[in-house]
Amino acid sequence: MNSRERILTSINHKEPDKVPLDLGSTPSSNISAIAYNNLKKYLGINTGHTRIYDVVQQLAQPEDDIIQRFGVDVLDIGRAFNILDTDWYDVKLCDGSIAQYPSWFKPVETKEGFNAYDEDGDRIAFMPKGGAFFDQTYFPYIDGYPEDYKDIKKAMSKVLWQKLASSPWDNANKPDFFKTLREKAIYLRNTTDKAIMIGAGCNLFEWGTFLRRIDNFLMDLILEPKEVENLLDKLMEIHLEGLAKICEAVGDVVDIVRFGDDLGTNEGPFMAPEIYRKMFKPRHAVLCDYVHKHSKMKTYLHSCGSIRKLLPDLIEAGFEVINPVQTTARGMDPVELKKEFGKDITFWGAGCNTRWILNKATEQEVYDYTTHILEILMPGGGYVFNTEHNIMPEVPPQNIVAMYKAVHDFKM
Repeated sequence: MNSRERILTSINHKEPDKVPLDLGSTPSSNISAIAYNNLKKYLGINTGHTRIYDVVQQLAQPEDDIIQRFGVDVLDIGRAFNILDTDWYDVKLCDGSIAQYPSWFKPVETKEGFNAYDEDGDRIAFMPKGGAFFDQTYFPYIDGYPEDYKDIKKAMSKVLWQKLASSPWDNANKPDFFKTLREKAIYLRNTTDKAIMIGAGCNLFEWGTFLRRIDNFLMDLILEPKEVENLLDKLMEIHLEGLAKICEAVGDVVDIVRFGDDLGTNEGPFMAPEIYRKMFKPRHAVLCDYVHKHSKMKTYLHSCGSIRKLLPDLIEAGFEVINPVQTTARGMDPVELKKEFGKDITFWGAGCNTRWILNKATEQEVYDYTTHILEILMPGGGYVFNTEHNIMPEVPPQNIVAMYKAVHDFKM
């Protein structure tokens, strides 16, 4: 069984030959550039480059040596872009180690930290000195909803998650982008046996928070539901337009399409399930239905936090994979999740607690914890191993190695 078969077998709720594994196929299943440098040093790898493909979260793009060493089974299509040395330049990280930024990203350094500006001169993001993450600083609709949405694409382009988008979408304005996207996807499919992932975004709740700011948008759900629905309708027009282009270009080549919408806090969903069912579920269903009708791709949703109360609705909406399975959040016990939902959705994540195990425990404790999670989630398939969100800067490299050793030692 090759890597692609392994991933798809598990998504189809059948047991693969061994644990399918992800590192780096998404901006929520990856590794901090600082942790990546430390890992390479620990492994004695002194070649190649630490390339920060996600500048907002300062995430490294795992190199082929790491992918092969740890047996990674899935790749993001974005790694086929920005492959020239001239596409990158050296920067010094806050721990003094060296990485590379994409050539288009030129933050301005001050004594307080690093600022990112758009072409209008507006500051859209800020990372403090010693930091490892850019925060959003510009919210286009913070003062209220517009009378019409004729300029919504301009407004969206001023949000850091779109303006500082990771590959392949940092190339989206280039001529014949979707033709190139197809060529790159076919290249990856023909030259590797890995499953291929593409991010489509299509965030709904999150775009409300990006445009209005989260505190305002949460109040809007209750106080301004009509304004929220009008915004969501416009977002759906934009999302379906983009999704149609993705499906046409690579729907027969790429294996998984990734959506994002963080719906949970540590304690529960951001909203009552009734609000989700009224405002978001029907629109999520339209997006999933479009993918299923116009491509062969599996539908994957990234949604952090305590979302157990929403899982039945997410499954009904058509999502086939859920990530990152934040078992440290309330109600997200892996035993209960597997028992209740394991036959209906694939869990992608949960593999190692990144809040107090991977970063603070001993190597043996990491090994034992990882093995325990695999014993719970792997039987019957419906599981892909990944950490519970990204590997953070302070994680000891020996713990990363211990985690992957547990995966490879696990007997199906």
